[in-house]
Amino acid sequence: MKVRPSVAIIENEKVLLMRYRYGDTDVFNLPGGNVDAGETLTDTLIRELQEELGIQIAVGEMLVAGEVILPQQKTDVLHCVFKASIIEGTPILNAKETSALEVLWQPITSLNQLAMYPNVSDDLQVILVENKGFEYLGRLDQVWY
Repeated sequence: MKVRPSVAIIENEKVLLMRYRYGDTDVFNLPGGNVDAGETLTDTLIRELQEELGIQIAVGEMLVAGEVILPQQKTDVLHCVFKASIIEGTPILNAKETSALEVLWQPITSLNQLAMYPNVSDDLQVILVENKGFEYLGRLDQVWY
């Protein structure tokens, strides 16, 4: 099982997302990426957001974790979502570093209406709106796009 960290960056009651297109479906991800050898999860997030969006971030506490286990994937994935804030820069896609089509700010209260990978939208929305602490979700009910 590989580990993939991502971040929930909140500004003005909106969360930063990256939009991808798979077939006929827009799929939204929280910014993040794959861990390189010798990196901590925090180091990965700082590097990935600098590379893909040109921003410097401060990583906070972990909000949610859950596993995606699908036979279509080469490996199972443990997703770890951290809270983060932008300390420098404005998010702009770097097409050389990501296949995302767009970076956008989405209202927290509409997360549960989006197709997301990983499928943490309902739980993350509740955690952010109610200011709850960390939640382990176990196996995520994930659609394969």
